[in-house]
Amino acid sequence: QVQLVESGGGLVQPGGSLRLSCAVSASNSSINQLGWYRQAPGKQRELVATITARGTFHANSVGGRFTISRDNAKNTVYLQMNSLKPEDTAVYYCNLVTWGLEVFWGQGTQVTVSS
Repeated sequence: QVQLVESGGGLVQPGGSLRLSCAVSASNSSINQLGWYRQAPGKQRELVATITARGTFHANSVGGRFTISRDNAKNTVYLQMNSLKPEDTAVYYCNLVTWGLEVFWGQGTQVTVSS
């Protein structure tokens, strides 16, 4: 059974950094793609970054500031967030897509950027 558990969210001042972690309980061989999405109040959930065996993708809004990475030995995917802005405030969700195109979500972790 697939489980995704996010951690690392919190309150940070503008210009600060946070690193989100997502502990993945799934067979590595079943994973096609891992990713991070976010949803701000009153807005739709949006893609932030993805990682596959072929490489990474980062949304234009976070490019150069956020970096997605994966540690297969620890079954964990990370999102390093630097130069945070108030508009980055959202609930951040870990996402997994299997080779069979099943989609799984974590419970989310709140990130608040405010002075």
